[in-house]
Amino acid sequence: MSHTPVNRADPQTPHQDLHSEQGALRGEHPGRSRNPVIKVADLAWLEFEKPDLDRAEVFARDFGFAVAARTEGELWLRGTFAGSPCMVIRRGRASRFIGPAFRAAERADLDRLARATGSTVRDIGVPGGGQSVALLDPSGLPVRVVHCAEQLPALPEQEPLILNFGTDHRRTNATQRPPREPSRIQRLGHVVLETRVFARTLDWYLDTLGMIVSDFLFLDGQRGRGPTMTFIRCDQGSVAVDHHTLALHLGPGTGYVHSAYQVTDLDAIAVGGEYLAERGYKRSWGIGRHIQGSQLFDYWRDPDHFMLEHFADGDLFSCDLEPGWAPMSASGLAQWGPPVTRDFLGANPSPAKLREVMTALRGDNELDPARLLGLMKAMSS
Repeated sequence: MSHTPVNRADPQTPHQDLHSEQGALRGEHPGRSRNPVIKVADLAWLEFEKPDLDRAEVFARDFGFAVAARTEGELWLRGTFAGSPCMVIRRGRASRFIGPAFRAAERADLDRLARATGSTVRDIGVPGGGQSVALLDPSGLPVRVVHCAEQLPALPEQEPLILNFGTDHRRTNATQRPPREPSRIQRLGHVVLETRVFARTLDWYLDTLGMIVSDFLFLDGQRGRGPTMTFIRCDQGSVAVDHHTLALHLGPGTGYVHSAYQVTDLDAIAVGGEYLAERGYKRSWGIGRHIQGSQLFDYWRDPDHFMLEHFADGDLFSCDLEPGWAPMSASGLAQWGPPVTRDFLGANPSPAKLREVMTALRGDNELDPARLLGLMKAMSS
């Protein structure tokens, strides 16, 4: 997690164009728990299963990961920053997302969490060793909270280019020729999940893992029914951390939407994208800059159709900042960049998608016809 101390000398009102034009109305969700069980420090890694680990490794290296460990049945991927691996892919019969693993701030947090949830602290086979508590969120998604015994050492970085700005000339008698190579991943930034039980799932992450909300999104004409998307960060007090480590949105599906990995700068995003395109991978959307979080972004599909994002230059918030509130819309996803694609929105019709919608509408969850129509309207606006 990227973090920096906050200068408190110049306090600002949270919604004076700082990150959202609107704050909460009376009685709306506060965006944090009064007494969470623990406060996780960061997202540690994501867990997947795939039948072809060789193919997965080829894409991983092309996307910019380094390999932390490889066995016959497991592939551990990492970035250049010191710390834990950021992804594990285990051999399985089909390609599927298993769940996220969050990093405990202290080893004692695992014991506290296990007591509160009736779980058990168990050893895990992460490179260097570690322990974890296994949970299920209200969507039924497996969630681990982990504490690693050893940290991976840092790897060489992809250095940022020296830029000239107006009269600020930092580079003279030298050219800019970034090499055509993979965008070197620095770290895992965030994961986005879809859920049919949005309110319960949101509260679970706040109450159990101590996360706090940066921004809420609501449907046009339905704000009184509560938000349908939220961007959530870890709470490290006065230390500013990523605008979101986890994002949740209401939808007919359950589970993985995309995950995001930090790289050095815009040139690393662009050159790495050229490298991926030359090798036949499919860009889902980009390059652009988001509104919530402000990240520069570029989205790609791996050979198993999972979406992954290169990002740089994201917002950092401390615990002082209150949640912002904004209407949900496709046009509100980016400050600049190409129009959002149907692939990114998951709006391409298919028999599987229609079955998913029908199942959700018949189930005991928060997706009803009014919500579904509101989501469809938002994604076309």
